[in-house]
Amino acid sequence: MKLDLDYLVTSLSELKFFTTPGHDCSYLDGKQATTLFADPGEDIDTRLYSSLSEAGFRRSGQHIYRPHCQGCKACIALRIPVDKFKPKRTQKRILKKNADLTVVATRPKLTDEYFNLYQNYIRLRHSDGDMYPPEEDQFVSFLVKGRSEAIFFEFRFKQKLLAIAVADRLENGLSAIYTFFDAEEKTRSLGSYAILWLIQNTADINLPHLYMGYWIEACQKMSYKSDYKPLELFLENQWIPIP
Repeated sequence: MKLDLDYLVTSLSELKFFTTPGHDCSYLDGKQATTLFADPGEDIDTRLYSSLSEAGFRRSGQHIYRPHCQGCKACIALRIPVDKFKPKRTQKRILKKNADLTVVATRPKLTDEYFNLYQNYIRLRHSDGDMYPPEEDQFVSFLVKGRSEAIFFEFRFKQKLLAIAVADRLENGLSAIYTFFDAEEKTRSLGSYAILWLIQNTADINLPHLYMGYWIEACQKMSYKSDYKPLELFLENQWIPIP
């Protein structure tokens, strides 16, 4: 899909933005971060949300934002052109290993089954992060009360829920919001499989890109994102292909 530059420029010029006060960066020690938010009081429809994604913005809960740090450009928006993606040998093994899973799309909601999976994932994988301890209100505000474009993709083995990938369907692709999974199923590499599945699903529904949020070269926690090539990085206000 070709970006409508006139619409993007006009829409962004009419939209109000706010910046947060400086705060400790969640990814780089010793750095201060500032975030630019689109006015949450504005009626941002799917077309405008898609254009904001083209301009390097991302969603968390009900907020659409972009890093806006003085003197630091470490956070780089990343997306995968799905029609050009070719899985590596290790990724092919992950696809084969999870061929017995079924995936069902459903509307975001809070259930005991979903929250149990989420809280176990946070406790096992992110006990040192901002989302610990996991709480139901946090789950709802982060993943359920978001936008109408949001989808929960359930990954199951028979009846057992193993993972949920949360993604927004935009005009120009799927935007991967968050994935949580059974961290004890280590041999399946469920996090990687969810990305691989989303890439294929994006292609299947004839959308060009899977938006992967931000990538920071110096952050080990984000290194996995560069494994899915080719990819495109948002640099100097344009998408640059990286083979």
